Amino acid sequence: MPAIHISDIEAAINHWRQVSPSPDGVALPPQTRALAEVYALMVWYREDWADETTMPRKAHAAWLEWYHTTPDTPCIAICSTSQGDEVCKGCGRTFEEVQHWPAMSPGAKRATWHRITREGDAWRFNRYAERAVETPAETGQAGTE
Repeated sequence: MPAIHISDIEAAINHWRQVSPSPDGVALPPQTRALAEVYALMVWYREDWADETTMPRKAHAAWLEWYHTTPDTPCIAICSTSQGDEVCKGCGRTFEEVQHWPAMSPGAKRATWHRITREGDAWRFNRYAERAVETPAETGQAGTE
């Protein structure tokens, strides 16, 4: 099941609050409202993950718009899976994740991002952190990796 972590729903809500602020401080613009409903249900049911395939259409569309503003790949051009490692020392993805990245759904990609960020032991988070910094021109461009 492709799933979206609650922290990504929250990030998307904050994105839309900045992009399209409430006109009167009370009413929510459509994208924020759609995502807020999903977020509220996740909190109510104490869920950390929302199913990407069953998310309401408007909420999923708003989430995807936010998703396209994020870096597509965690790659820092130091791929140890090409040298036989099961997990890349550079980005923290497994060999399977590296190989199937272009075909993965946005939810599956974000789940991978969530895991490698939580683990934080890939070189992108420490010894080569400067390679992981996205410039404004790079942010949101889909990678081909």
